[in-house]
Amino acid sequence: MKKRPGNRRKQFLWRIKVITGTLLIGMPVFLYLLSGHFSDNQGNSLPESQEYYTIMGDTTVSLYDMECLFYSRNVEYPSMALTNGGAETLEDFCRIILEEAETEHVRGEVVFAQSMLETGWLQYGGDSKIEQFNFAGLGTTGDGEPGNSFSDVRSGIRAQVQHLKAYASSEQLVNYCIDERFDLVSRETAPYVEWLGIQENPYGGGWAAAQDYGYKIRALIGEMKKE
Repeated sequence: MKKRPGNRRKQFLWRIKVITGTLLIGMPVFLYLLSGHFSDNQGNSLPESQEYYTIMGDTTVSLYDMECLFYSRNVEYPSMALTNGGAETLEDFCRIILEEAETEHVRGEVVFAQSMLETGWLQYGGDSKIEQFNFAGLGTTGDGEPGNSFSDVRSGIRAQVQHLKAYASSEQLVNYCIDERFDLVSRETAPYVEWLGIQENPYGGGWAAAQDYGYKIRALIGEMKKE
């Protein structure tokens, strides 16, 4: 039995209404998701996480990538000062970073880039001295405060990794805590590199007060990865 043209027209119009209704209901949700925003616990709108570089995760650069970035600055590795701390060569230094970062599931490229920024490519010149084996300005609160000191290179790197994990995650540490400032951190308030700077952190915390601190670290990571 053939369908009448009028019935076909009614069916067509009904389908149009269904499609239109679906779009009207779903479009606001779609646009909200497309905007890539979510809210923090204060109800503030935060940008999409994919725009940022996570601190926690697998290392995505090689030891060679780290070495290339270091030597691109035409600086000399301070072998004499760091040999006593167990890192005679840059390769030793980078290997320690990779090992300590992997243990706590922190990205090694973040640790390396931050240590280069904080120490002026291991040349120091700030409040901390190289003999302290403090590679991230831990405890350097200004006014000449030298910050924390560690027994060797590995201990200094381990404390740095633990402090990064404190900011980036609520997970427990794998190794015994040697970061004296670990408990001072509000956990998981800086899961992204870019939020390590206090001025850019939506929670008002962060590692350092310098403007664009986290973005400078992110830029060094980009250089390592040739982005």
